[in-house]
Amino acid sequence: MRAEIIASVRALADPAYQRRVWIGREYPSPDYYDDLTLTVNILYDDTTVLADPQAALGRTLSSDAEVAAMSRLADELTRALDEVGRDEPDERYLASPVWPGVVDAASAALDVLTAGK
Repeated sequence: MRAEIIASVRALADPAYQRRVWIGREYPSPDYYDDLTLTVNILYDDTTVLADPQAALGRTLSSDAEVAAMSRLADELTRALDEVGRDEPDERYLASPVWPGVVDAASAALDVLTAGK
């Protein structure tokens, strides 16, 4: 599960990837698929790491710094989902003035999640 979390956070931290894969549908292999909805589902529903970062401590998160970083990401991503709308196409999120906050929070979270690795 932690690997899925890191992969999802990495996708949120990389605008070039988002444009190439989520918008352009340029997948690295025939059986590959990714988009914002899948990323959100992994982080909120499947792993619940953004739904309740504190509860993930000791399961998929290993430190208070990771909890804090994921809490910030949850705040930014929830803000984007609320402001843009839950059922909008990925293009609308990437064009939103709040999206850079998501990318910044994801970059910071990725740094913490992969520190020392």
